[in-house]
Amino acid sequence: MRAYCRSRFWLGVLCTGLIFIVGCATQTENPSKRNLFLESAVVDSARWPSRVIEDSRDTFLRGDNMTALLLAGGASIAMHNTDADDNLAGNFERHRVFKGFASESLNVIGSPMTHFAVSGLWYALSAENEDDFNKERAWTMITALSITGLTTTGLKAIRNNDTPNGSRWAWPSGHTSSSFTVASVLDEFYGPRVGIPAYALASLVGYRMMDTGDHWASDVVFGATLGWVVGHTVAGKHKKLEVAGFQVLPHIATVRSVRNRRNANGTGMGVTLVKQF
Repeated sequence: MRAYCRSRFWLGVLCTGLIFIVGCATQTENPSKRNLFLESAVVDSARWPSRVIEDSRDTFLRGDNMTALLLAGGASIAMHNTDADDNLAGNFERHRVFKGFASESLNVIGSPMTHFAVSGLWYALSAENEDDFNKERAWTMITALSITGLTTTGLKAIRNNDTPNGSRWAWPSGHTSSSFTVASVLDEFYGPRVGIPAYALASLVGYRMMDTGDHWASDVVFGATLGWVVGHTVAGKHKKLEVAGFQVLPHIATVRSVRNRRNANGTGMGVTLVKQF
């Protein structure tokens, strides 16, 4: 377990260092050039609290989302108050699948710290390249991860139960909720060709958390549902309408025509398809 913690710590340090390098690279090459990453980060950070609050309200006050979370919460309570959690934990303990490097790799891949670091790097590179499309998507990912992280931490503090291996703050699984948030956002943005592999990897993370005794099955069930709900809702809200990979924008133009030797002005409305390469 100490090895896992050290790995996550140094991965976080590495990714943070990469983001810092990207942010400072422009000034290193040309001190007079604007630092677009820092400018964007200052503006978006100031709006972060209001965006998280608004998106949280839109997520958790939706009837279908509340129904899904209540059903998952009820299933978690039933699993933990019966023999289901204990039986599953005993079965995982007798039939370990992930050990050594494979277990540690999934632990790092599923860490919320990793998700925030990679999303921050995505945001930094997009800002420096003046790619507003990807910068907004990266910021949406960061927002979704923030909502999931804050909700998960709050529920852990309230529930405060032990994991199978004796650690604190079991329910819900933070690795699972964060991994399913990432998968849901990617699925919403890029469709099933990206979403299905992302969900498969998130499922492996959840399985690993049960396999190693880091979480009960009930922790993983609710964590996966929470991540799915937050990821799809937040990404769906901020995703721009697309058709076959093209962004759909409204188009209004003034139409001037000559009829019966008189000039006539009118307004034409339609859509424009835009695609970034």
